[in-house]
Amino acid sequence: MSEPALKRQKRVLSGVQPSGSLTIGNYVGALKQWAREQYNFESFFCVVDLHAVTVPYNPAELREKTREVAALYLACGIDPAVSTVFVQSHVPAHSELAWLLNCITPLGWLYRMTQFKDKAARQQADSVGTGLLDYPVLMAADILLYQADAVPVGDDQRQHLELTRDIAQRFNHLFGETFTIPEAMIPPAGARIKGLDNPLVKMSKSLTESEYHAVYLLDPPDRIKKKIMRAVTDSGREICFSDDPEKAGVNNLLEIYEAFTDQPRDAIEAHFAQARGYGDLKKEVAEVVIAALQPIQQRYRELTSEKGFIDELLAQGAERASAVAEATLRRARENMGFLMPPG
Repeated sequence: MSEPALKRQKRVLSGVQPSGSLTIGNYVGALKQWAREQYNFESFFCVVDLHAVTVPYNPAELREKTREVAALYLACGIDPAVSTVFVQSHVPAHSELAWLLNCITPLGWLYRMTQFKDKAARQQADSVGTGLLDYPVLMAADILLYQADAVPVGDDQRQHLELTRDIAQRFNHLFGETFTIPEAMIPPAGARIKGLDNPLVKMSKSLTESEYHAVYLLDPPDRIKKKIMRAVTDSGREICFSDDPEKAGVNNLLEIYEAFTDQPRDAIEAHFAQARGYGDLKKEVAEVVIAALQPIQQRYRELTSEKGFIDELLAQGAERASAVAEATLRRARENMGFLMPPG
């Protein structure tokens, strides 16, 4: 490998698409974990804008959301002095390595991807873009460029990480040791926040059918409270953690409370044992979420109030990321037999 893992600090890479608005699910399942783990790894966190254009999108919104996501990374605790924060498209090596990996990735591997099947099913067959089928290869390029040892993934991305491992192993077999084989970094149990309107599905920043589906990181306090107070529950009164689908709404609220207070489950259940009903539970969940998001929102306002600050920081991050990515890309080109340019 170009950079043996034993000779450097372990690396981690992850990213979020700048589509939709980041939710408390993104915070609990990703950003909060990244901020805590960044001191244990050499960390690369990118805004994966190239992935955001695999489905219909608005160009002006893409630019706006790219800056917004980057600012929220910082507001949630990512330290640019410790971690490299950058925009995926600002490092051209991502696109070039994706093409090289395309050429050794069997088409059958891509057709098996569950997310492609799900997303393609929502579109007319003749309007599905090639990028929707191919973006797992771009995701593999994102990871392999930085010789990432670990990748934070939820259940919905495990299949894509397995594909990345398969592609890396195939490349190494064909052309010699080039890429680190990444391992999954599984978030703590209970970190998969569900929709407030439908607690049987993951809270999504892209679902907009209901305005009460998700709490967004930049929602004002009154909006947060209104959404949580309207969360789906059931006709019972018992407040306890449960795997029963009938209790999914209450369980989701308790998991949100757990994620934002870091209290053990037995203590949470004891706390709510004397609650008069689900209204008390919802009120307290709203209070802890509002309290946790207040400093994040304040920091976000500070970061975005200084014109050009985010763009400058992203330019610095892209320069740091490019130094690592270009070294890996050059190694891949050489091993594949390309005539290398001078210098």
